[in-house]
Amino acid sequence: MAVQNRIVKIQKRNRALVKFDAGRIGKALLRAAESIGGFQQDFVAGVNEKIFAANQSDLEIAALLADTAVVCLNSNPQHFISNFPPTIETIQDEVLHVLRSYGFQKTADAYECYRWGRHWLREGAIAPEQFAGNGFPRERMENILAWNRQHGVDTVAGVNEKIRSGKIGGVIEASLAAYEASLDEAANKVVARLNAGDPLRMIWVSGPSSSGKTTTTVKLTQRLAQHDLRFLMLNLDDYFWSAIEHPTDWLNDRNFEAPEALDIQLLNEHLRALLAGQTVEKPIYSFKEGRRTGTKPVKLEPGQILLLDCLHGFYPPITEGIDGSMQFRLYIEAMNVLYEGDGSTKKLTQFTDARLVRRMLRDAKHRNHSPLATILHWHYVRYGEMFSIIPLMGLADQVVNGGTPFDLPALKPFFSGAGSLLPKPEDFNSYAGFLDARIRYDRVKTLLESVEGFSLTQVADTTIIPGDAVIREFVGGSTIQIPHNE
Repeated sequence: MAVQNRIVKIQKRNRALVKFDAGRIGKALLRAAESIGGFQQDFVAGVNEKIFAANQSDLEIAALLADTAVVCLNSNPQHFISNFPPTIETIQDEVLHVLRSYGFQKTADAYECYRWGRHWLREGAIAPEQFAGNGFPRERMENILAWNRQHGVDTVAGVNEKIRSGKIGGVIEASLAAYEASLDEAANKVVARLNAGDPLRMIWVSGPSSSGKTTTTVKLTQRLAQHDLRFLMLNLDDYFWSAIEHPTDWLNDRNFEAPEALDIQLLNEHLRALLAGQTVEKPIYSFKEGRRTGTKPVKLEPGQILLLDCLHGFYPPITEGIDGSMQFRLYIEAMNVLYEGDGSTKKLTQFTDARLVRRMLRDAKHRNHSPLATILHWHYVRYGEMFSIIPLMGLADQVVNGGTPFDLPALKPFFSGAGSLLPKPEDFNSYAGFLDARIRYDRVKTLLESVEGFSLTQVADTTIIPGDAVIREFVGGSTIQIPHNE
C-alpha cells in the first residue's frame, strides 16, 4: 500500500546524514523472516491472520510491515527536520515495535539478535566467525534434532509414545550421558589450557535464564576439583543496584534482566583487583530489603580460580581490561529441538518456551512470584537475552546443552490437573496490551496440553530422573545444593 513519507534523511552511526531508503527496511524484515523459515512461523490465529489473508507472499508481508514502520516514524514531526532525522537505532526500534505489535515474535527475535550481534561486531567484542546471526544456530540445532530422531524423540508424538510405553528411561539415560560428556569436554579444555601454561584465573558459566547454569557450575567444579583446582565463587547478584534505582513499570515490575541492573563499574574494578591479588570489599545484597546491607572482604588466593555463574558473563564491559587468556567461558542453553505434534506440520516447538515453563515453576516455588507475573515479565527476559547473552554465544570456549527430551514431561504435572500452576485465559483480561505475554501463554498452554507428562510421583522418583539432572533444579529433589532455591 502507498503511505505518506515526509522523512528525507536518516542519521548513520557516524552521525553522517544520508538519503532515507524505506526499501531497506523491507529487505531487512524479509531476511529476518527467511532466516527462521518464513513469516508463516509467526502465524497466530486471531492476531495476525488478516495480514496473511491479505498478503500472499513473504515479500508482500515484509512490504506491509515496512510501510507500517514508516508510518510510525512519520508520527514524530521532528523527523521531518533535515538536520534532526531519525537515527538508524530509532528506525530499528520502530521495526521491532511493529513486529511485536502484530505478533511476529520469532521474526522480531531473529531481527533483534542479528541487530545486536552486528553491534558487538562493530564494537570489536566478537570476531566475524563468532557472529551468532539470528540466535538460532542452525548446525547445532540440526545436530540436536538428529540425535533426537535417532532416539525416537524428535517429535512431541515420539516423546509421548516413549512415556506411554515406559521406554523413556533409555532416553533419559542417553541424554544425561550426552550432557555429562559435554561437561567432561569442558573440564578437559580447562585442564589442557592450564597445562599449556595459560594464565587462566576466571571461569564463566553463562547463558539465558533457566538454562541450568547452577547445576552445570557445580558439576564443572566437581570435575575440576579432581585435578586439585581450587575456586573462589563470587555471587554477582550482590552487585545489583538498589531496588529504588530500578524504576517500575505500570505493573510494579522491575527489569533485573538487563546487564545495567548490575553495578558494572564496581564489578569490573573488583574483578581486576582480585586478579591482581588485592582484597576487595564485596557488597552483600538483600533481596528482601532490595538494597546492599553491608560488605565482606574477599581475596583471590594464589592458585585459586574465580568461578562466576552469571546471566551476562560474556557482556564485554564486565571484563573490560582483563585479558581473554585469563578466562574460560562456558555457554549453556536449554536447547531441545523437536517438532510439534507428529511432525507433519514441519513446525518446531520453541525451546525457549521450555525455559519459560522452568522459570514459571521456579518462581512459584522459590520466589513467591506467580506464573502469571513470570509470563508478563518475560519480555524483559528476552530483551536482555537478545542484547547481551545470545549474540555473544560465539565467545564460548565450550557450549553445553542443558535441555533434554524429558524436560516437558517432567514439568507437565505441575501445570495440569487440580493443582495446576498454569494461569487461566481470563487472568489476562486486565492485560490486553501485553500481546507478547498472551501469545507466549497460548503457545505454552497448547504445547503442555500436547505433552504426555509424568505423574508427580514419577517426577519425585530419582530412579527415573536422577537427583543431579538439570531439570531437578526446577522440579525439585536435586541432590545438588541450589543456592537460589534455599
